[in-house]
Amino acid sequence: MFLDTWLPDFSFLFLSILVEGAPFILLGTIISGFIDVYLPSGAIDRLLPRNRGLAVLMSGMLGIIFPVCECAVVPVIRRLVKKGLPPACAITYMLAAPIVNPVTFLSTYSAFKKIPLEMAGSRLLFGYVIAVIVGLILLRVGVGRILKPRIVGELREAESSHDHHPDHGSTLLEKKNRLIMALRAAMRDFVDVGIYFVIGITIVAIVNTPPPVDQQTIPLRDYIDGTAESIWGAPAALMGLSFLLSLCSTSDAFIAATLDTFSNGPRLAFLVFGPMMDVKLLFLYSTILSRKFILILAAGLFIGIGTLSVLLEPIFEGFERNKAPPFSQGIQE
Repeated sequence: MFLDTWLPDFSFLFLSILVEGAPFILLGTIISGFIDVYLPSGAIDRLLPRNRGLAVLMSGMLGIIFPVCECAVVPVIRRLVKKGLPPACAITYMLAAPIVNPVTFLSTYSAFKKIPLEMAGSRLLFGYVIAVIVGLILLRVGVGRILKPRIVGELREAESSHDHHPDHGSTLLEKKNRLIMALRAAMRDFVDVGIYFVIGITIVAIVNTPPPVDQQTIPLRDYIDGTAESIWGAPAALMGLSFLLSLCSTSDAFIAATLDTFSNGPRLAFLVFGPMMDVKLLFLYSTILSRKFILILAAGLFIGIGTLSVLLEPIFEGFERNKAPPFSQGIQE
């Protein structure tokens, strides 16, 4: 029967994604728990520049200091927003951190053998620019249009509590219990975020589980490879693939490197769009962001990343031409 052959493949894929992503979710929620207990309200405002534009620029580089993947960054952002991080800066960090960090840079460098430095550097710079552009746009958007109403309410309560009931110091008992309070906060975040993560990876596993061999279907890869020669279709197809595959930003470069029927521009779109927007992230984002904003963000990222990847294609062709002469001369000699 269909389920006898399909269900084992689905279970294997589901568990592989769960085992890969759950530790990062746990790490993110532990960090968020400690932020909730130990980070004073308003501390982020004091760390970032007063100028809002400069604050967004700096937020895009925080991933270099706090390298986390896209799964771990969402619970961290929830706490940072409640602790006073402006939403525009939070979204900038959320989008940039999975790409603008040393782990992702090294994995991309290792995956691409022909132009490793150019590809890894382009991915880091491309991801940073896209995240900062989004952040600068959001400086002009109200908090209520970005965050869920519940998060906005909690944020206002936190601000009111901070304004009218300043913390003059914790008692000795509170200091001793802070670790327990942090772990409890982490546990709540893990359950809250984990539910959405499981829903997301279930959909990912269903979409990516191949049908039984006796089913007369054309593999998804065949459809995607058919767009490789299209200027606009190629980046759109690879961004759609990255959305469905929902890979971790620390390992997706090894998949992108195998897409050798495509030029480097579309593959760069694959590497930038996936860590910013995929199936599982839709559900993780829904824990803090409004549904309308998520849809607008997804459409904006799709159009912006696709357009820039097309514009960057001639640059990659120049990179490859610069690499080609020494090789061809070595063959002739």
